[in-house]
Amino acid sequence: MMKHLKLAVLLSGSGRTLENFFTQIAEGKLDAEVVVVGSSRPDAYGLERARQRGVPTFVVPSRKHRDTASFSRAVLAQLAPYDFDLLLLAGFMCLITIPPELEGRVMNIHPALIPAFCGKGFYGHHVHEAVLHSGARISGCTVHFVDNVYDHGPIIVQKAVPVLDDDTPDTLAARVFEQECVAYPEAVRLFGEGRLRIEGRRVRVLGKP
Repeated sequence: MMKHLKLAVLLSGSGRTLENFFTQIAEGKLDAEVVVVGSSRPDAYGLERARQRGVPTFVVPSRKHRDTASFSRAVLAQLAPYDFDLLLLAGFMCLITIPPELEGRVMNIHPALIPAFCGKGFYGHHVHEAVLHSGARISGCTVHFVDNVYDHGPIIVQKAVPVLDDDTPDTLAARVFEQECVAYPEAVRLFGEGRLRIEGRRVRVLGKP
């Protein structure tokens, strides 16, 4: 049985992934609530999506911090007043340092099949352009636990999609995002059911609760 989860979300853009979580929760498919949304950009539309639902928001502009350590401290300070079970990165374009107390409690989604097409500089359309340029026949998305390296932590869920001959970055992105909307809530549900066990670089999914 899934426990009721309190979710904190960090984003940098439109908030489509956040919107998907709001939809999943409203439709009763995910027993959770979003308790706070933070952004690295004050103009991120994801903040407005949160405000429309009465969810508290905050902004920590990344450009005002000289290094990852300073930025991370500022973000964590904003999160500190909130009681949350899981921190979700949802199109968050900044690296943050994960403190020991949050290890195994931070997830990210990446629009490719890690370890391919990932790491610093691989985000948004840059990923899909690189996939098409490579000639790869399969792409997809990856949900993983976050460590202190871009797109590196233990993998929880992956979903694959075909790369079609006439694909553009936009059409491939749309197909991948459809699977992101399935994969991320699936990973969160598994966490809430207590079915995820991190074993080194691997995540073991335990049997039905």
